[in-house]
Amino acid sequence: MAEAKKMRSEASTSGSGVGHGGARESVVVDNGRRRSFCGYCKSAATTRISHGLWAHSLTVDAYQVLLDRGWRRSGCYLYKPDMEKTCCPSYTIRLKATDFVPSKEQIRVYRKMDRFLEGKLDVKRTYISEDGTISGGLDGTELHFDKTHVSMKESLVCNSNTNDKAGQLVHLLSDQINSSIQLHLKSLDLKCDVQLPKASVKKVVGSKKKFQAQESEELMFSCSAAFQIFATLKRLKRVVEHGEVAEVGLVDKIDWNEQSPERLAELFASQSKLQAESYGLSVRACNGHINYYSTGSHVEVEVGRSTRKSETTLSAGSDNDKHSKKSCNQKPQHTLEIRLRKSCFDLEEYSLYSKYQLMVHNDTPDRVTESSYQRFLVDTPLIHIPPNGDSAVPPCGFGSFHQQYVVDGKLLAVGVIDILPNCLSSKYLFWDPEFAFLSLGKYSALEEIRWVKENQMHCPSLQYYYLGYYIHSCSKMRYKAAYQPCELLCPLRYEWIPYDIAKPLLDKRKYVALSDYADVEPSAPNTDGGVAEELSNSVEQEHADDLLVNDDEMTEADSDSSDDETSIAAATSMEVADVDLRHVLIGVRGQRLRYKDIQQAFHPDQRRHMQNQLQRYVKAVGRQLSQEMVYALG
Repeated sequence: MAEAKKMRSEASTSGSGVGHGGARESVVVDNGRRRSFCGYCKSAATTRISHGLWAHSLTVDAYQVLLDRGWRRSGCYLYKPDMEKTCCPSYTIRLKATDFVPSKEQIRVYRKMDRFLEGKLDVKRTYISEDGTISGGLDGTELHFDKTHVSMKESLVCNSNTNDKAGQLVHLLSDQINSSIQLHLKSLDLKCDVQLPKASVKKVVGSKKKFQAQESEELMFSCSAAFQIFATLKRLKRVVEHGEVAEVGLVDKIDWNEQSPERLAELFASQSKLQAESYGLSVRACNGHINYYSTGSHVEVEVGRSTRKSETTLSAGSDNDKHSKKSCNQKPQHTLEIRLRKSCFDLEEYSLYSKYQLMVHNDTPDRVTESSYQRFLVDTPLIHIPPNGDSAVPPCGFGSFHQQYVVDGKLLAVGVIDILPNCLSSKYLFWDPEFAFLSLGKYSALEEIRWVKENQMHCPSLQYYYLGYYIHSCSKMRYKAAYQPCELLCPLRYEWIPYDIAKPLLDKRKYVALSDYADVEPSAPNTDGGVAEELSNSVEQEHADDLLVNDDEMTEADSDSSDDETSIAAATSMEVADVDLRHVLIGVRGQRLRYKDIQQAFHPDQRRHMQNQLQRYVKAVGRQLSQEMVYALG
């Protein structure tokens, strides 16, 4: 292990990093103990308490150690919950990839993706909001924007007894256009009652079938919804200009050139492309109309076909890892590529993130900015280590990555991950709400576990999959325990304890020193995978899909928070009396010095305050890391 660390250190000298002049060392600024509002229990007070560090640069080995002491990162901000005092204790959870046993539900997720790629899955569009509201799909739609400002409920249920497959297809296509309309209006941030027009796809008959069609095509269906939406927005604009409503949101900022029937039709057609292709159709915008053309001599709605086996091919590269799923027996209807790329800003990714946050988490457009996306999901302090051709580093290297899930060239989901010496650490996932039916959260987790297994042959130390924090008191987080057999990190001694031992303890109280019970015999496992099935299904029933696949920590870590002076003052000398500060590595004015060499330079009051800070810092990061990371002053 020490030899591998040395080789990685040497490799990092040719890597890239963030920080002071591209330094290849860990440099942090201590933000101290922080209070903030909790996004899990929704407390009205600042009950979430954590220790914070701002990392200018961070080696992958240092971050691995921090993870194994209960730390996580949001962009360049590192945080560790004060487990005894915070409202929702957050336990780091991990899984050894080679021990993973998928549940029946997780196997079904893979099979569902296979059916989709083979064009044999009944496509159902489903939007799911953070409060559990489901919108879209064949089961009916219910959309709520800004709580009560705009609402619409309509049934789009196909008659199950009908044999008219063209009629079923009309319903499916209309459903997709209606969903696109809601997404577009949501992005405009309208805050008044709007009579939303219902999109209706019509079957084309007679000589019109050759309108704008290419040689082998026929115009099968058409929709004029873009004209209706344009007319609705124009009426709303007139209402605003005449002052007939007090508040309508951002209508005065709407770019009306982008709301023409032609542009709207292009937008809705592009969002319908994959669905249309799954039924043997192509879709194009023509003079404000959305037209669906046959691509062959036969168009049919296929529902409930059995799955076919698929195979996975993998090719590894230094910056881009691609894996495609293809049908074994015939050419697939769709091709899935999984691309692994170093973390960087990508406009297509940001557009998908914005769509996800608006539709799934009900964020407002002013909160979903390029700068906030950059800070939380692109910026990273981790120093990238490129592959060096030996078993110390995997083919992609170590560092921060975005794993893209692309179907037929369209970006469906992005997993934000860190690849470290011992693990793949999953941070966040955002996906296209139109494809919620594919359970992309569960699917991406399974793919990340698969990635760890496959890359162990290149880097034997890479064995674990970290799922972030597990909060037993938060039902939204319990889905993580469905990936079995998993372990939770003891917050006192930093030992890993099997979940089966930890669960009954956490059922009784929020904070537990889990290692106190390390020798307790776990309850007998359910041999048919019932525990994982129950955990997975309970979340799916509550949220309709796996919304919170990764940490939903993407709020500014130190906003609405302040130094917890009361807690700091309450810390007793007994808590910190055994902390040796002499060898803490201090960075001051470009120099690297040990605390013992500079402590006399401080005024007694300053020295006492400095020692209080350093004592908490050493207890939080550990003695060894405090001697290796640079504690930056000024």
